[in-house]
Amino acid sequence: MKFFVDTADTNEIRELAATGLIDGVTTNPSLIVKSGRDFKEVIAEICELTDGPVSAEVTALECDAMLAEAEELLKIAKNVCIKLPLTIDGLKACKALTDQGHMVNVTLCFSANQALLAAKAGATFISPFIGRLDDMNIDGMELIEDIRIIYDNYGFETEILAASIRTGNHVKQCAMAGSDVATIPPSVVKGLAKHPLTDKGLEAFLADWAKTGQSIL
Repeated sequence: MKFFVDTADTNEIRELAATGLIDGVTTNPSLIVKSGRDFKEVIAEICELTDGPVSAEVTALECDAMLAEAEELLKIAKNVCIKLPLTIDGLKACKALTDQGHMVNVTLCFSANQALLAAKAGATFISPFIGRLDDMNIDGMELIEDIRIIYDNYGFETEILAASIRTGNHVKQCAMAGSDVATIPPSVVKGLAKHPLTDKGLEAFLADWAKTGQSIL
């Protein structure tokens, strides 16, 4: 499963990119606001930090306006992936952009039927929002499982990009359900490496090493 990092904080992206774990980046208007920086400037910097897809979201609601904004965003870098809302106009824009060979991430997916429409429109990625469904007492992971079955049934090439991930358990469940990608907040990515028994074992090994009085360097 590929890991995208869900942030517009370039310092966080730079740190995680150095681990070799990150395959791309997703942003949205809320994350851009949080960064406090110019939208295009941030996207350009992120595109320099990773060779993978960098999702940049349009803010228009009508197809023609979406396409105009997409044209502007695509000038930033070759790895920009246009992020579109899952609406009829968004699907029209998706079809137009993918027909031209551009990457498209269709976002705000909350049902398997919506995911089916996005795949038929040629989406590169579909972004089902797990955490927001969980907030409504609906099992978000069932949506990932349903989409996986539908896409496999018909050989759709659209990649499932699990979004609104809140916990390490979400990441594990997405991997088990066959999600192609998970876009994960930096804090959750870092948390995946942590385990109290790892810390305890390391502490014991270092204590024993100290008793030898030796040094590797």
